[in-house]
Amino acid sequence: MSRLLLKFENAVLKEVPLGTRPVTIGRAPDNDIPIDNLAVSNYHARVYVEAGSLVVEDLNSLNGLFLNDIRVERAMLKDGDAILIGKHHIWVDQSHDAAVPVDNFRKAPAPRVNETMVLDTQERRKMLEQAAAAGERSQLSPERMRVPTLTVERGRTDQKEYRLAGKLTVIGHSNMATVRLRGWFTPDIAAQINKHEDGYYLGRGDRVPKLNGTPINGLTKLTDGDVIEVGRVRLNFLFHE
Repeated sequence: MSRLLLKFENAVLKEVPLGTRPVTIGRAPDNDIPIDNLAVSNYHARVYVEAGSLVVEDLNSLNGLFLNDIRVERAMLKDGDAILIGKHHIWVDQSHDAAVPVDNFRKAPAPRVNETMVLDTQERRKMLEQAAAAGERSQLSPERMRVPTLTVERGRTDQKEYRLAGKLTVIGHSNMATVRLRGWFTPDIAAQINKHEDGYYLGRGDRVPKLNGTPINGLTKLTDGDVIEVGRVRLNFLFHE
């Protein structure tokens, strides 16, 4: 199994195996790789598998995400890549097996300060200059990936925006739901979105969702800009670059 190695200077602090579920990185203690440093956002980045490829994604962090000294928002990873978050490096090792389960790294002390400190070091300024000079190289060129996203337009949810990274997105009240709906009579699984080879499909759960104002009868393919209604919640399905 591939692994991620969290390093500070020359010391290896943590080793985390890569499986089928995403690995989150950030200052909050419930991340898979918690980094108790004010230069790191609460939920800074995540690493996950998509279509057989390993991907790293910035979660709108304050100080940014760097891959091999180039700033990226989302990029594919390969063996030997170095992810820089704050002053910590995370190395991608796909040639050795991880020895310790990921759950062993979920008990870091909670940070005492909620705000993220802006990292303004000479090293970061240099990398930002390199990223600006690199232009499109700082993203995925020519195979750059479009990110499917649900944006909440109306209703009570636990977030205002959701990026769809997995093959199944559950919309409902369940703790396992990707899109958590709030309310007393909200079903555990109100609707679901399935990723197929040719796109994303909206399906029924315990409720019949509406797509662009019309109730669906079965799995219905989504297109950019579609409006999904589940009870009192309205979501906009969009693709972001």
